[in-house]
Amino acid sequence: MLRLIGRRLLLLIPTLFGLSILLFLWVRALPGGPATALLGDKATPDAVARVNEAYGFDRPLLEQYLLYMGRLLSGDFGNSLLTNRSVLEEFASRFPATLELTAFAIIFAVAIGIPLGYWAARNVGRWQDQIAVLLSLMGVVVPVFFLAFILKWLFAVQLGWLPPDGRQNPRIDATHYTNFFVWDGMITGEYDAAWDALMHLVLPGVALGTIPLAIIARITRASVLEVQHADFVRTARAKGLAPRLIRDRFILRNALLPVITTLGLQLGLLISGAVLTETVFAFNGIGSFLWDAIFNLDFPVLQGFIIFIALIYSVINLLVDVSYGLIDPRVRVT
Repeated sequence: MLRLIGRRLLLLIPTLFGLSILLFLWVRALPGGPATALLGDKATPDAVARVNEAYGFDRPLLEQYLLYMGRLLSGDFGNSLLTNRSVLEEFASRFPATLELTAFAIIFAVAIGIPLGYWAARNVGRWQDQIAVLLSLMGVVVPVFFLAFILKWLFAVQLGWLPPDGRQNPRIDATHYTNFFVWDGMITGEYDAAWDALMHLVLPGVALGTIPLAIIARITRASVLEVQHADFVRTARAKGLAPRLIRDRFILRNALLPVITTLGLQLGLLISGAVLTETVFAFNGIGSFLWDAIFNLDFPVLQGFIIFIALIYSVINLLVDVSYGLIDPRVRVT
C-alpha cells in the first residue's frame, strides 16, 4: 500500500509540470498579449509597456517561465488583481466555505443515492425501479443553476422555510476560528449559530448534490444488479446465510467499488462546479470568487484555481485507490 501511495505521489510531478507549462502558455497566447487583455479599453501603448514591465512580460520567454516556476514552487501564486491580496490568502479564507458546501452536497448525494440505487436494483422491472430511474434521469438533465433558482424561489421566497442566500444570518454574533461556520458553532457551544449555518447550507447543498446523487444512484443500481447474480452470492444463499448478511457483506461491499470511483470523480467536480451554485445563493466561497475573476480577467486567481483543482483531483484519486485496497483485498494483492 505504501508503494502504491509513493507511486501516485511521484506521478504528481510530471502532471503538475505539464499543467504549469499549459497555464504559462495560455496566458501569453491571449489576443494582443496578457497586458492588452488585462487593460481592455485602456490598452494604450504606454500602459501596455508599463504592465509588461511590471509583470515581466517583456523578458525572454524562458526567463519568464523560470521566474513563474520559482514563484509557484515557493507557494507564491501572485496577487489578485481585484483585491490586491495574495491568491493563496484568498483561497485559504474562502476554501472552508466551498469545502463545507461540498461536504454537505456529497453527504446528501451518498445518503440518498446509494439506498435509492439499491432499492431500484432489488425491485428491478417494477414500479419502484421505474420511479428511481425516472428520478435519476431528472437529476441529470436539470441544469444546476435552474434547479438552484427553483429551490430558492420555492423554499426561501414562497414558503420561507429556509434562508435565501449567504452563509449565516449577519445578526448572529458568531465566533469564527476556522471559518467552517457549522464546526465553529459546535466547538464554541454557539449551537444557534451552527444550526443557522447548517440551514444556509441546505438549499445550495441540495442544488449542488442533485447531479452526483442521480449518477451515484444509477451506478449503484447497475453494480448491484451485476453483483447479486454472481456465483459467490448464489453460494452464500445456498448455504442459508441471513439475507442481511448477504446484502451487507457480499452484495453491497462488492458493489461499492465502481460507486467509489464515481464518488471520487464527483467530489472533484463538486468543488470545481460550485461556481454557479455559490453565485446564485451569494455563498462566499471559491466558486463566487472565481466567477468574479473570470469576468474581470484576474489571471493570477484563474491560474491558482486550476492548479488547486488539479491537486484536489490528484489527492482524491489517491484516496480512491487506497479505499479500493481497504474494501477489496484482491486489489492489495495486485
